[in-house]
Amino acid sequence: MSAPDASSRPARPLLGRIWRDYLSRHKAALGLSMLCAAVVGIMAATVLQLLEPAIDGLFLGKAVTIWGVITVPPGRALLWIPLIIVGAGLIWTVAALGQAALVNRLGHGIVGDIQIKLFGAMIRADLARLRAQHSGGFVSSVLFDANLVREAFTNGMVNYTQHALTLIAVIAYMAWSDWRLTLIVLLGAPLIALVIRRFGKRMKKATTGAMVETGNLSTALMENLDGVRLIKIENREDAEQARVGEVVGRRQRHVIKSADARAFAGPMSNLVAMIVVAAVMAYAGWQARDGAMTVGAFAAYIGLLMAAGQSLRQVTNLQTVMSEGLTAADRLFGALDIQPEIREAPDAEPLPHGPVTVALEGVSFAYGPLSEGSAPTLSEVELVVRPGETVALVGPSGGGKSTILSLLPRFYDVTAGRVTINGRDIRELKLADLRDRIALVTQEPFLFDDTLAANIAYGRPGATQDQIEDAARAAAAHEFISALPDGYQTRAGEAGLRLSGGQRQRVAIARAFLKDAPILLLDEATSALDTESEALVQAALERLMEGRATLMIAHRLSTVQNADRIYVISAGRVVEQGSHADLVAQKGLYSRLARSQALDGQPAGVVA
Repeated sequence: MSAPDASSRPARPLLGRIWRDYLSRHKAALGLSMLCAAVVGIMAATVLQLLEPAIDGLFLGKAVTIWGVITVPPGRALLWIPLIIVGAGLIWTVAALGQAALVNRLGHGIVGDIQIKLFGAMIRADLARLRAQHSGGFVSSVLFDANLVREAFTNGMVNYTQHALTLIAVIAYMAWSDWRLTLIVLLGAPLIALVIRRFGKRMKKATTGAMVETGNLSTALMENLDGVRLIKIENREDAEQARVGEVVGRRQRHVIKSADARAFAGPMSNLVAMIVVAAVMAYAGWQARDGAMTVGAFAAYIGLLMAAGQSLRQVTNLQTVMSEGLTAADRLFGALDIQPEIREAPDAEPLPHGPVTVALEGVSFAYGPLSEGSAPTLSEVELVVRPGETVALVGPSGGGKSTILSLLPRFYDVTAGRVTINGRDIRELKLADLRDRIALVTQEPFLFDDTLAANIAYGRPGATQDQIEDAARAAAAHEFISALPDGYQTRAGEAGLRLSGGQRQRVAIARAFLKDAPILLLDEATSALDTESEALVQAALERLMEGRATLMIAHRLSTVQNADRIYVISAGRVVEQGSHADLVAQKGLYSRLARSQALDGQPAGVVA
């Protein structure tokens, strides 16, 4: 799936949208998890701050003051200081457990929301858009990008808060202990910020590349699974492995660059921190010579400084996680923001039940912008199908027959002219009503990996078992379904591959019978079948066509001889129309097609 460059949107609008669309729906859980994170961060700094009274009270036998409010006399430190540390540890633990539980539920809830919205955007997208990009890109976004957003804006955000507050609390304790020494420490902050910024830019660029190549990898894997028969028959396993290997290699280069940027930022920040520690030790040693700093104060300060360095490294790492999340969010919102061009009009009207007449009036259509000298797919097509009529479309491949069928349910919209039902432009009708009145049977019908009963009832989910079986009987499918070990509860397998071509076709026809739509579209519904299966399917189709406005495509003219009217489509235009006998007598394109098929032995009885 193509996406805008990661830097195309500023961070502030992205953060605002993430809050509005996802985080704001979980405000209570997010607020409580942030509170837990704050408690964890403050308790971490607090325990370290206790080092000074612990050392002075336990080892030097001094009276000590804890947090400026609790005074522990000599000899009592052995009791009070461990108790205070245990109490702080208990608060820390409870807050950490609460944080983990809340973040897990919040994070995975957000992933679910994103994945559902992405799937909704995919399934509602225009066919033109779906065909222009591989589904592997959508799979990558659903599985990979959504998890990056989750990691950034749940774990990342909460842990960022925790470590940022730990850092603030530690610096506050350090300033309270010795503000001059803390100023020395803060001199290293600009250097660390420069390191974070530099590596953050590298990581963001690498992450964007990794996302693109992850989509390419998903595409390559899905193509190979779909085309495994061709790969094997052509002995192309090694070549395909090498091709996928190239994609993996490109992705790995980006992933490694991103990981390097993340990994290198920590040690570089650590180097600056070590320089600061050296400066602190030099200063503390100078202070200790004059008795201005005790051993306990020095140990506590060093402990706080080390904790500050650790929190700073975590903040640095989380900065890259947040950057990855923003980059992923940019891609996701880019996909979600594309509005389908095939939309229902705000004032769309319902389509009443009953017989319908379908007509194409001066219809022209092109799949995209036309270049100079190119012709549209359809030009000025006129045809009509009345209730109970069977109208056939024949002609050379690529002439536009399947495009005509795609215009009726508004898989695409015409670029000129109009398609009407009972005289009303279909663009003025409710889209759900329009498609509810159309049944489609194609050359390669699609079945879900579900029960045969569920596949038959797919267009009518509330159908009873008796209704499903009646539809199967009408489609000549009941006998073979009943003979299966699990009958109607037999699963069809992926894309229905557990059934033969003829069986899949009859299940699809049963689905159309059960839908009972007044418009029937047949796209080469028998061309891929053997003679026995074709006879069964053709008989079922004849029963299905009774009383409906049927528009069918066929290359074998034996299937259209009895049609009420035949339109010959060539180069996007209607070049002939009439009955079979009329068209043969005209000695035009249809006559030549009939003659060529008669020479091949089909259809029988056709004469030039």
